[in-house]
This record gives sequence, C-alpha cells and structure tokens, in this order.
Amino acid sequence: MLDLKISGGTVIDGTGSPGQRADVGIRDGRIVAIGQVDEPARETIDASGKVVAPGFVDVHTHYDAQVFWDGSLSPSCYHGVTTIMGGNCGFSIAPLSADAADYLMRMLARVEGMPLESLQAGVPWDWESFGQYLDKLEGKVAVNAGFMAGHSAIRRVVMGERAVGHEATPEELERMKAMLAASLEEGALGFSSTISPTHNDAQGNPVPSRHASREELVELARVVRDHPGTSLEFLPGVAPFGEHEKSIMADLSLAAQRALNWNVLAANPSAPDLVENQLEATDYARERGAEVLALTVPQMPSVRINLHGGFVFDALHGWAPLFQLSIEDRIERLRDPVARKQLDEDANSPESGVMRNLAKWEHMKILETFAPENEGCEGRTVGEIAKDRGVSPFDAMMDIAVADELKTSFMPGALGSDGPEAWKMRGDLWRDDRTIIGASDAGAHLDMIDTFAQTTQVLGNGVREFGVIGLEDAVHQLTQVPAELYGLRERGVLREGWIADVVVFDAGTVATGEVYTRFDLPAGAGRLYADAHGVEHVVVNGTPIIREGELTGATPGTVLRSGRDTYTVEIPAKR
Repeated sequence: MLDLKISGGTVIDGTGSPGQRADVGIRDGRIVAIGQVDEPARETIDASGKVVAPGFVDVHTHYDAQVFWDGSLSPSCYHGVTTIMGGNCGFSIAPLSADAADYLMRMLARVEGMPLESLQAGVPWDWESFGQYLDKLEGKVAVNAGFMAGHSAIRRVVMGERAVGHEATPEELERMKAMLAASLEEGALGFSSTISPTHNDAQGNPVPSRHASREELVELARVVRDHPGTSLEFLPGVAPFGEHEKSIMADLSLAAQRALNWNVLAANPSAPDLVENQLEATDYARERGAEVLALTVPQMPSVRINLHGGFVFDALHGWAPLFQLSIEDRIERLRDPVARKQLDEDANSPESGVMRNLAKWEHMKILETFAPENEGCEGRTVGEIAKDRGVSPFDAMMDIAVADELKTSFMPGALGSDGPEAWKMRGDLWRDDRTIIGASDAGAHLDMIDTFAQTTQVLGNGVREFGVIGLEDAVHQLTQVPAELYGLRERGVLREGWIADVVVFDAGTVATGEVYTRFDLPAGAGRLYADAHGVEHVVVNGTPIIREGELTGATPGTVLRSGRDTYTVEIPAKR
C-alpha cells in the first residue's frame, strides 16, 4: 500500500518538459510511481485541475535563527518551498563561542534586520561546532534545510575583537582554515562571505569579513575543494563591477573548484548597461575556467526602511551614532530641532555620496503606520503630508516616525519601473544561463523587504499576469536549476525512485498576497509577511506539511549535510 497518492493532476516534473496528466504514488518518502496509479493509499490528494510539481528550492535565505522558534520556516513553506539554504553572506551562527555569541547576535540584528529581542529570547546560543548546531535542528524542521559556514562567524570566533579592524596573522588564518574544514566535514554546505559596503555591524563598523585580505578569502575558498558536495556564496562590491569585483569572484571559484553564486542582480530597464555589466562577471569567469552565477530577484522589492532598525539610514554621513542609542534616547534626539537640522544637513552633504539620493525626503512613500495620530498617512508621500501640515518634509517625516516609536515603514522614491518592460527583462534574466532565481533573503530584513515570496511571484506575475516565461520553464527554474547548483541528491525533479518533495498548486490562482506586518516573533516583535494564494498542498520527504493551505504540524524535513545529501558539482557547471 502507498503512503500517499496524488491523483488527477498535471505533473510538471521540473525538467522543463511539457506537463502531463498523471498520478504520483509515494511510499517510504520516495516517489514509486508516476502515471496511472491504481494501488491503494493510506491518504489520497485529489489534484484534479491542479499542477503537481517538485518542491521549490530557495538557495538564499537567512533562516539560521528562525529555525529555533519556527521549524516550519514560514512563510516559505506556504509558498511551496521544500528546501532552503541558509548561512549566506558570511552570516551563519555556527561555529560559535561564548565570546562571539553576543557580537554575532547584535550583528545579525543590524545587518540582517532580525529583532534583537527575538534573537535573545528565541535562540539558545549554546553550541560551539557547526555539527552541534546542525544536531540541534534534527527533527525540528518541516522543510529540508542546509546551511553555509559564514566567514564573519568563523573570523569572530578565531580572532575575537581583532576580527574587526585587523588582517589575520598567518596563525589566525590557519586556525580559520581548520575551523572551516571542520565545519564542512560536519555538514556545512559550503563557504559564504561578503565584501559589500552595505554590511556593517551593530557598532556601525564593517562586518568581520570586510577586513579580510584577498589572500584570506582565496585561502578559505581553497579549503572548500577538499570537501565533497560543497559550494560558494558571495557578495561583491557595488555595481558597476570593475576588474576587482570580477577577478575576486573568479579567483574564489577557481580556488574552490566550485561554482560561486553572488547576490544580487535586479532587473532595471532604465539601466540595461548596468545589468549587462553584472552579467559579464560570468563571462569573465568562464573565460578563465571558473563559474560565477548571479542570483536574480524575481520582482521589484517593495523596500521598507525605518528608524527603529536603521538599516540603510545608518549609511548616511553622520547617522551611524544615532543607531547606537537606545530607542528611547533615539526618539528624544529626533524630537530635538537642533539634532534634526544636523541630521538633515549630514544626509545631504557630499560625504554621504550616492546615499544622498535617499535624503530626498519629499519622495519617501509611507507604507505602514501604527499610531492613531498617523491615520491617513499610509500610501501618501512625505512631501504631500508636509505640505498639508505646513512643515518641512524632514520635520514631517520625523514627526510621523516619532509618533510610531520609529516603526513607520518608508519606501524610498524612484526604485524603478515594475511594468511590462521590467517583467520582460526579468523573464529574459531567468532564462539566461548566467543567473539563478534567488535572493529571497527569507528570514532576514524582517521589517524591510518582501522578496521572501519569490516563488509565487514568479508563478503569479511572471507566468500568468505578464507571460514572460512558460509554466514548465518557471517550474524548472525554481526546482531543478537551483537543486543542481548545490548538487542536491535526488531532489528537484519528480522522478521514480527520487525523494518525494512535492507541491500542488492552482496555476490559475497562484499568487502572493498583500504584504503586512505580523507580530508573531519571540518577545512580540513583528515581521513583514505575505500569505500564499493557490498553493494547496506541500509534501516533504513523502509527508504532507501543508494540507489545503494549512500547516499539518509535521516536521519531516532533512537537515542537509554536505557529502551525504549533496554531490560535488564540478566547474564549469553545466546548465
């Protein structure tokens, strides 16, 4: 007898082949039959009129901490994701030491927008090795979850406070290499790092990995080549890319003999030369025998920034000290007319560089408010409200934020077009073999961006609304392509004998719901959230975790370990 039968649906197997009417039979966590399946089953899902596809794979998340208080890894599970990769950007939380825990916790709160109170209340912080961290997750996750070993974590554990502001000594570099090797041996999926100028710690200093020499980066990448089933993830500098950014990514790939994926490439029809410049990083690498792939975000992010977390605002000249104050002291300072004047002048000064564009306060759109006195502000610009109140745009913005205890969500102006031209460019990028659909950042920037729902964005907007990609190809890009990037064993395709990670959705209604703030994190903190429409059933390792859109409470997910659950993908990767 089968454990589960999914009957009457259109099976789109993930390879890009045309869908076909078929049943899917599942036993002992694996697919045992695809076609006309007459064998009885303990449970049957009627998929008539629906699509039956492999579970979606999200290669760029930051669920490393959330997994402790929410093993379902919502909202990704509701959007059909059955496998995630965390530990990206160098920001893993393993390996760990007692000395490093507080630093890493506060770094995550600043750079990845995770509420500090939730990190303090919801995570035990009581492991040391990478293997011990993975062991703590066994039996607790609904989806399959694997994690990279992060450069900043390793650097902080080995170097202590010297990790910020200093290059490593030869002895420290050898200890880092040994710690990375041990982490990979214990199951880390690879090595991640960042040199992005937007990544600063709780004190406003560049995160540890940004203090590494090129030699350190290359030497750590070289460790990866000795461990099967491993990969590389990296954040380069700000585009446009020059020789430095292109060469360092190629060098890392060559040192590791692995494909490197980098974050993030966004469609921008108003700057096609910039997009092509970023894609050329792959051409540069391939000419040298390396493989570098861009993660491309599948929508225009609805970027929300606020003065409570301070991410992005802290990059303005003179603003970093503001965010070292407590919320109460910060509010008092923002009430002070003299302090306001100085902050406004600093933001608009030449020292703010390109960030001066952020200081066009009148163009800021107000997305969400919380205080009664701010009723009617949502959906309007700061400039409109300033005119109504007879005050300057900066004063209007500060008044609104202070009333909301700094939690007001603002969207900067001029983020670009989200019309048909942008969607056509996205479709072209998704099919380009230099890209992978990714960069969801699910689990991070919880008060800032809504890219966590990338799968239903692709299927709802990309396929149905704008028609820039076919359904079979979209499923292929969300399943087999990312699964093969990381060498996931027997996942990413519906095939007899392979692991039964399956999603059942309605192609006619699948979509991302409205984005709203949901206060369900430890210590009562909030996060941006969006419900999924049209995703009806999600099966992980043969067990339903979503049934008719609702969690079942089952936790059948595999804690992925390199070598055991992944195979080595040689470069150049074949796509």
